[in-house]
This record gives sequence, structure tokens and C-alpha cells, in this order.
Amino acid sequence: MKDSTRTSTDPSYEVATDIESKTAIAPERAHLQLAIDGMTCQACASRIEKVLSKKPAVYEASVNFAGETANIDYDPAQTTPEQVTEWVNKTGFVANLQAADSLFAQTDKDTATEYPWRLIGLWICLLPFLVGMAGMLTGFGMAWMPPVWIQFVLATLVQFGLALPFYKSAWASIKGGLANMDVLVVIGTVTIWAYSTYLWLTHGDGTLSSLLQSGYAGGHGPAVYFEAGVMVIAFVRTGKYLEERTKKHSLNSIDLLLSLTPDEVEQQQPSGDFHNVALQAVQVGDILRAKQGSRVATDGVVIDGGGWCVESHLTGESVPLKKQIGDELLAGALVENGSLLYRVSAKGSDTKLGDMVKALSDAQGSKADLARLADRVTAVFVPVVVTIALATFGLTWWLTGMVDTALMHAVSVLVIACPCALGLATPAAIMAGMGVAARHGVWFKDAQSLEAAGNIDTVVLDKTGTLTVGKPSIVDHVMVDSSIAVDDVLQIAASVEAHASHPLATALINAAAERHLPLMNVTDISVIKGAGIQANIEGLGLVKVGTAEFANLTLPKFMPKVWQIASTVALSINDEPIGAFALADDLKADTPQAIAALQESGIQVILMSGDKQSVVDHVAGQLGIDKAYGQMSPRDKASQIALLQTAGHKVAMAGDGVNDAPAMATADASFAMFEGTDVAQHSASARLMGESLMHIDAAQKIANATLRNIKQNLFFAFLYNTLGIPLAAFGFLNPMVAAAAMALSSISVLMNALRLTRFRTEVELDNTVSTHHTDDKRLPSA
Repeated sequence: MKDSTRTSTDPSYEVATDIESKTAIAPERAHLQLAIDGMTCQACASRIEKVLSKKPAVYEASVNFAGETANIDYDPAQTTPEQVTEWVNKTGFVANLQAADSLFAQTDKDTATEYPWRLIGLWICLLPFLVGMAGMLTGFGMAWMPPVWIQFVLATLVQFGLALPFYKSAWASIKGGLANMDVLVVIGTVTIWAYSTYLWLTHGDGTLSSLLQSGYAGGHGPAVYFEAGVMVIAFVRTGKYLEERTKKHSLNSIDLLLSLTPDEVEQQQPSGDFHNVALQAVQVGDILRAKQGSRVATDGVVIDGGGWCVESHLTGESVPLKKQIGDELLAGALVENGSLLYRVSAKGSDTKLGDMVKALSDAQGSKADLARLADRVTAVFVPVVVTIALATFGLTWWLTGMVDTALMHAVSVLVIACPCALGLATPAAIMAGMGVAARHGVWFKDAQSLEAAGNIDTVVLDKTGTLTVGKPSIVDHVMVDSSIAVDDVLQIAASVEAHASHPLATALINAAAERHLPLMNVTDISVIKGAGIQANIEGLGLVKVGTAEFANLTLPKFMPKVWQIASTVALSINDEPIGAFALADDLKADTPQAIAALQESGIQVILMSGDKQSVVDHVAGQLGIDKAYGQMSPRDKASQIALLQTAGHKVAMAGDGVNDAPAMATADASFAMFEGTDVAQHSASARLMGESLMHIDAAQKIANATLRNIKQNLFFAFLYNTLGIPLAAFGFLNPMVAAAAMALSSISVLMNALRLTRFRTEVELDNTVSTHHTDDKRLPSA
């Protein structure tokens, strides 16, 4: 038994005390998330991390290039969020405080990327060059190419006007001590422009007339390369634009979640009439109406009407739930049938949807360990690429004697060697994977948690509340003296168990309530480790409720079979045994399906429970679980998981109680069940928002698919640079083709990550199976 007030003898006391002690020092380590604009590649993110990490007040800083966010842990005694924001701004980027409230404030805004005027201008300037190049391809030579002086004007407008953001970003990057992709673009295109301008100005006799006449059809203008610089800038900017749109709209699930709440709601006025008002004007306590086909705007409680609602956005289960007076409604739920009046209990970021948005935002902004590899590469990438480009220029000039050829080869190396694809490889997949997991009702705490879940080969499951419904009921009883009234014993046991939180205690309390038995006053409550709970009741004395041994009760040898698989709760008064109750718990309806799915995926499933071995063996036998351990204390579970890890296994633990917290903290990955305790959810690396055990299988499959996607992205990114740089150095790629290939590499990584958004598991495809025993709150199947 577990006492909600906890004493030093409680087996969960050490865990809870440890968590509370950590919470006590939490004010010294505050968390901050910033939205960052202006990053162009992973080197930008690395530069911000480098600057922040040098600040004494910053404990840890992680910048997500794909998510355009920074997660920062800092000492609030030394700095403020505003100061941290200013530090980021000084690096050349624009940082803004980001929180759930600010996220919800964006629901009425157009989140589309700003209209690309600069990009349109680039392509207008590029058009004459494209016409001229088309002429060369069709046999017209230079006839369609504009005069050199027009090429010069267009290239100059592009280089020092429309390309200005490249210069700003490059200069800020150099000042920060870590060069980014824009440094490569600026060096390459400025070199092309300067060399072409030099050729043009030194052609002919140098007079203005000669310069203006050069380059016409049939003329003998110099061989300049203005079109190369313009095309590089246009292609790179186009790639960035497409990349930005993909990140903001296709990969990020937050916008989709925010769109689930309506902008306007029907609010009941004092007169009883309903008027449409803006959602922002709604306050807690207001009465709103949700009709068929509409979305519930806030969390609330039904006060009139009824209907069926789908809450799949939070639980991952699309089975409609019956809602009637007194039932809870969740913001974003779809009313499939009926009409509801509900009183607002929470709005905006205070709703469960708001909590999910904040959790998803934090998780998508975190980094997986695989991302560190890309970070280390990009940190030295640009200096290495510049060195390779200089070596290419020198060697090509020396071998061919042609400076323009050497220049083109060197510029191609600079352009194609962009580290964008490397920087996007991990965070893009993480963003997509997190969104898919949230859609399936799995909230990963951070990227490391998702990565750990994808590597597991063993799942340890608690029994009560995880495999079973967690609502045991009394199935039999035995009294020492047949003259003792069962209701009297039940009343006494329930009075003591009212101060515990174990499901068995809840069963006794509910049974007493059903029989209208009032609870008695108890004092001196104490939990005895691994045995039960005891307390004093005036007029009776010391009452012990727990195991048979704890209550000094020896059960008869020949008991009905149900006692062999049921949990026993015995009672004694002043150490005199009085009687015992047998309590049994039903398996969740989809538990066999979930266990089979995990085993089919090659996952070893182990059952660990504090219940007696006979009960655990019976449940394991029903589910086909080979390894089952009973009578396990919280420390025993944690120790057994540690042994599995020592043997080389990657272990996940799923549970719902305080006594599962040590095992969950020890495991590589952990899942807290939907109705688990706060301590369990605090210890877990992921929360399962649905009641179905299939969510564990879904979480593992999604995490595994995400890891495969990350590895594919990293492979293609490394392969792209490994092949692209030598090809450019040996002249097989000109600067225009290199720019197009560079943009394509980033887009291809994003497209591969987008494949994750179409990922489906049985939670979505087969969630018509009820996740509980028959419940009249579920819509009956046709």
C-alpha cells in the first residue's frame, strides 16, 4: 500500500524525496525557449551555442537549426530572459521569447513565410541571363545574351543589393568567430563579379564607348561570368525559401495543433442568448456552446446537452467518446454528434492542448545525440572548404595556366560544399517524428528520449494500471469469525485505505461507497514498507490493512481458485486477524494485441510487479510473456533493469505509480501511462496520452522510423559533400550546377524527413478496438 502523505517507511519515499529535493533547487536553474530568425545553416546554430556557452550564467544551450529555436538553461540569479535574448541578438540574429501563451497568440495570424519580394527580384534579374544561355544551348551562340554592360548592371544590382542579407549574415558570422554557409556564397560570388568586372574593364581600349559596345551580338566582348554569380545567388536563395517553407509548414506540427481551436465561439449571455465572440475574450467560468461539426474551444465541463466527441489530437484514439453532464471536455475536441453547453475551466496555454503545444515545442527544439556528429563536422567545415577551394585554385592555375578555369573550379567548390544538408539531417527528422508521435498520443520529453526509445530491445511492464485496467474489484472474502459482518470489516478497511493511493485501496473505498458505508476517522497513519498501512481508530485500536502476514492472518490451504490469482488485502485489529478480501483486476482489452505487436517487432517483454508471484504468473501466461517477476519492490525493479542494461540490453519501462519511478529513472527509455501519478510522469521520458497499451508499440515504431530517417539523411548529406567537392574541384560541376545541387541537397533531406509525416501505426489504423472493458461512454459500433 502507498500512503499519499508518505512516511520514511514507504518504499516510494526515497524516490519522491529525491524528486522533491531536486525541485527545491529548481529556481537556481531556469529554462528558456527562444524563437530565432536569421539562421541560414547549422554553423549559425553552432555559433549561437558557442556564444551562449561562454556566459557564466548559462548552464546549457542547445540551438535547433530546423526548428529555429534555442533551449537555454540559465541561473536566474545572474541573468534574465531579456539579457539572454540580447546576447543572441548581438550575434546577428533576431531572438524572441517563446512560450505557450505566445504560441497560442499566433492562431489568428498568417504564419506563412513573408512574401518573397527579394527572391522575385533575383529571378527578374536572372531572366535575361537565362534567355542568353538558352540561345547558346539552341545554337545561337551569344546572340541572345545581353550586352556586357547590362550584365554588369544586373550582376551589381544582385550582388550588392538583393544579396545584401548574405553579406549581413556572413559578416555577423565572421564576427562571431564561426563561418557559416553565407561566407562561402559571398566569397564565391564576389570573386566571380570582381573577376568578370576586371575582364570587362580591361577589354578593348578602355573607353566608355568601347565598354558600352562590347558584348552585342556579333561583337567581340570579353568572356565574362556575371551570369554565374547571379545564378548562384538566385538558386541558393530559392533553396533557402523552399527550405524555410517546408520547415515552418510541413514539418512542424505545432501550427496544425494551434488550428484546432476556433477563432470565434458561441458564448451565453446573461439574458440566455448566444452571441459569437472572439476566443481571446472568453474567461474561465463562461458558458460556451459547441455544435455538431465544431471544435471545443477550451477545456471545460459539460453542464447541459450531450454528444460524442473525438479527442484523437491528444490521445491518438479516434473512437468517439460519449459526453454528458459532468464530463470533462478538452480543447480541440471535434463534436461528431450532438450539441453541448460547457463551462470553461481553462483556456489557451492552461489547457491540455496548450500543455501539449508547449511540450511539443520544447521537444522539437531539443537535440538528439546523433546531431552532435553533424555539429562537430560543421564547426570546422567552412575553414576546411575555403582551404580546399584555395588549393583547387592554385593547382588548377598551375596545371592549366588558365586563371578563369581555376577560378570557376574554386568557386564551384565553395558553393557546393554548403553544410546545410548536414545541419538539417537530424533536426528535420526529429521535428517530423515528434509530430507523428504526438498525433499517436505519445509525448516525448525531448529528442534524446525519442532516440532512446528507437534503440530499445526490451520492454519492462508493470501490471496494475499498465497491463490491467487498474480498477480491481472485490471478487471474494473470508472472515475469521462467521458472525462478523462483512460490511463492518469493509467499512474499517476502507477508512484506513482512504489515506493510500494504491488501486487496491481505491477498490475497497469504491466498494464501501457503493454500499453507502461512511468512512471513520483515523489517526497516526503509517505505511510499512512492503507490507501495508496501519492507523488508529477511536474505539477499536490499531488497525492494520495489507498482506496476510502483516495482518497475522493464515489463510486456509484450500481456497477457491480465484484466491490464487487475486490480490489479497487482509485486516487485523490490535494484531488480531479479522478477515481478508480477494481483489482481481481485468486486462485491458488490447493488452494481448499490444504484447504480440511488441514481440513481433523483436522486442523482449518482461513483466515486473509488486503483486504475488502466482498472480503475476497467471497474467504472464495469459499474454505469452516468458519472463515474469512478482513481489518486486521499487528497488528490486530498478536493480533488475540495471542488470539487463549490464548485459547489453536497451531497456524501456512502462508504469503508472510512484513505486515505478525508480525503475523508470533507471531505464534507457520510460513511458508513463495516461492516468499515472505525477511522480511517474516526472520520471518518464515520454507520456502516453491514450489509455491503450498499443501506444507503447506505436512509440517504439515511430522512434525507430525516426532514427532510420536520421541515418538516411546523414548518409546522403555526407555522400553529397564527399562526391560533390571532388567533382567541383576537378571541373565537372560549374558554379551554377553546384548552386542548384546544393539547394537540391537540402530540399532532398527535408523531403525525406517529410516521409515520416505519413507514418501510420495500428493505433491510428485499428483504434476502433475499445481500450477498456465495455464502457457505456464509448460509441457502440454499427
